[in-house]
Amino acid sequence: MKNEKSERKFDFRPMGLAIKKAREKKGMTQEQLADIIGRDTRTVMYHENDGQHPSLDIFYQLATMFDLSVDEYFYPDMSADEAAKKRINILLNSLSESELRLVEGIINAIIENRGTEGA
Repeated sequence: MKNEKSERKFDFRPMGLAIKKAREKKGMTQEQLADIIGRDTRTVMYHENDGQHPSLDIFYQLATMFDLSVDEYFYPDMSADEAAKKRINILLNSLSESELRLVEGIINAIIENRGTEGA
């Protein structure tokens, strides 16, 4: 069997900049973030500014710590609607049956009230 290398490379720079922006929004320094994730401050700087790829564990920590959606980086051609639906579906999977019924009721109310605003 012939092994074929994928030419697809993930450019981490946009994600690194999103992490930097989210960190700064929380008023956190690179040093504080480095302490939290157990890495050197220079490593955080390289991830944020140079697009250096973190390990999968660190990537997961950063994305979840700052509530970042990775879809826009992994699937740049995905429409905003598709990305939103995917994020909502992930959130729905964490809900209980009673919470799902509540969400269903809210969606039905939104659909029923379409076009009645401003009338």
